[in-house]
Amino acid sequence: MTRATLTCRGNPGKPDGRHLGKRRASGTGFSGSVWRMSELKSKLRADLTTAMKAKDTLRLNTVRMLLAAVQTAEVAGTEARELSDTEVLAVLSKESKKRNEAAVVYEQAGRGELAATERAEEAIIDEYLPTPLTEAEVADIADTAIANVAEAIGERPGMRQMGQVMKIATGLAAGRADGTRISAAVKARL
Repeated sequence: MTRATLTCRGNPGKPDGRHLGKRRASGTGFSGSVWRMSELKSKLRADLTTAMKAKDTLRLNTVRMLLAAVQTAEVAGTEARELSDTEVLAVLSKESKKRNEAAVVYEQAGRGELAATERAEEAIIDEYLPTPLTEAEVADIADTAIANVAEAIGERPGMRQMGQVMKIATGLAAGRADGTRISAAVKARL
């Protein structure tokens, strides 16, 4: 076969997908399962279009940056894969935290206009994140995790079992609380 026969609808330079080997142009992966875009990623793509139409440059640039971060996370590692909503939320919370840290640095350096931009981007990112847990809810999660570990080992856990407690507590929080808040609540109760 020549290169011309491997192109899409006769357009030279636009491959039809046969060059991908087992990965077909129909959207199936190596395992034969159909790729499904996470709902959150679909919402980001829809909001990108909306921001373009509204000519909202701040939202447009922020959503583009979020989609780029999600895509970077998808291709990281040994094999490209589609992220689940939980993994997309983790990427978004990481980006929000970056914006917060950058805003603090800019404020310390006396660059208020750049800090305001970072805060505005953080606010846009936070719209996609679930509402954070209150201190009382974090305390309840810590108590539940401690009770689960106590039941598993047969005694009240101490600081030596903090890793086990944190694993359970982090799972219960499901990305709605920062690890430092959870850790502080667990330490106060152990």
